[in-house]
Amino acid sequence: MIGFYDYTVILTYISLLISVFGMTQAIDGRFRTAIVCLAISGLCDMFDGKIARTKKGRSDDQKLFGVQIDSLCDVICFGVFPALLCYILGVRGILGGIVIAYYCVCSVIRLGFFNVLETNRQRKEDGANKYYHGLPITSITIILPFVFLLSFVTSAFMFKWILLTMLFVVATLFVLNFKLRKPSNKQLCLLVIVVAIAVSAILLYSDYHIRHGIVKEKALLEEISE
Repeated sequence: MIGFYDYTVILTYISLLISVFGMTQAIDGRFRTAIVCLAISGLCDMFDGKIARTKKGRSDDQKLFGVQIDSLCDVICFGVFPALLCYILGVRGILGGIVIAYYCVCSVIRLGFFNVLETNRQRKEDGANKYYHGLPITSITIILPFVFLLSFVTSAFMFKWILLTMLFVVATLFVLNFKLRKPSNKQLCLLVIVVAIAVSAILLYSDYHIRHGIVKEKALLEEISE
């Protein structure tokens, strides 16, 4: 079989599987489950690199394979999955389609550029890079759950515009040329706790608000069609 099979890529594959399951849940209208899957997928991605670096004596091919697998999975987990979720939540029409396409293109550019930088860096040095170039694509797993909380206090119409604006801004930050220092282990733990609180709030309170907005929209469409 082609490829490399060891524990260094298992967490990356788990992240991918969770995201694929989350997409099926989003399509079925289970938005709470989908948001949880996005957050868990991001959690897996936070630590897959740390786990990979625990294996000593990896060949150059194994390291490069890990870089490629990580980015390919990230395209689906943090590019396609959030775009699909936002589309189902109401980012539609011509403008919505343009913004979703823009987000996906910026995601691919961000990851492709990361592959180039990381491949060149690993030829010269070992260990982890201390800086991100541009906003990391996994940041959507932190931003989207908090934006989702705004559905509690805004109308369905306003929430769609908030999602659209968020996608455009985040996508642009993916490709802007700036350095962002990677968080320490303590900061990562704090981020996990904060996101966990947001996800817990979504699980407890979001069902009525989102479904109410969808029902209201469907009723409005039915009135217009009549």
